[in-house]
Amino acid sequence: MSGTPVVFIHGLWIHSSAWAPWLELFAERGYSPTAPGWPGDADTVAETRAAAAALDDVGIEQICHHYADHIDTLDAKPIVIGHSFGGLIAQELLANDLAVAAVAIDPAPIKGVKTLPFSQLRSGFPVLGNPANKRRTVSLTAKQFRYSFGNTLTEEESDALFQAWTIPGPGRPLFEDATANFSRTSPAKIDTHLAVRGPLLLTSGSEDHTVPKSVTLEVAKMYEDSPGSITEYHEFAGRGHSLTIDSGWRDVADVTLEWLASQKLDVPAATTS
Repeated sequence: MSGTPVVFIHGLWIHSSAWAPWLELFAERGYSPTAPGWPGDADTVAETRAAAAALDDVGIEQICHHYADHIDTLDAKPIVIGHSFGGLIAQELLANDLAVAAVAIDPAPIKGVKTLPFSQLRSGFPVLGNPANKRRTVSLTAKQFRYSFGNTLTEEESDALFQAWTIPGPGRPLFEDATANFSRTSPAKIDTHLAVRGPLLLTSGSEDHTVPKSVTLEVAKMYEDSPGSITEYHEFAGRGHSLTIDSGWRDVADVTLEWLASQKLDVPAATTS
């Protein structure tokens, strides 16, 4: 099916195949969606778990270039939709004029954010607690996943998502993000002021432990003086960091589709399913 390309970008610890319901829904609506993994990701969850070393030392800049290369293969400039670190990458691609619009769902903080809630520190501790993790790949336990992602879910649903979708994640992006404000050349730096770009939607789950809403609200404020560019914020009440993959994913997808429609982008008309 031909249509406006949409590129989905996953975050740390979640395999790109978790976007499958989103891909199906967006294709039904006339878009042409893809969800490539990060550099080093294998095609499946099991294969990625079995070859975790392939993700060692993969950082933000490498991930950005990886998605930029993918965009170069598309027939048109895409919409980019990212979750967590994928939301940071989506903002990078938009600011560099590689996308017509972006949706950043519970995005990892960009350079300049000063808010650092305790829950965010605790969520990052499995990686940041050991400096050696900067160069290697780290897996979450089911308990760590429950705190960081599944805190608004039943234990049964959280554990099921953990088993289905989690993969090892490189430690380097977390270290790069944590030290962004101390580096002039941080790969987490995004032009929030002067870049002429397409519209951006920032979203947050009100109960997110990994990227608390106070962090995303600060990011939204950083964009306030961006001349001629649209930046909007939406909050999902009662939702945690798992909101793109848990049983309520469709609510998030519907808000995303409605917002894209409201921007009057050059997109194909919706088709009936």
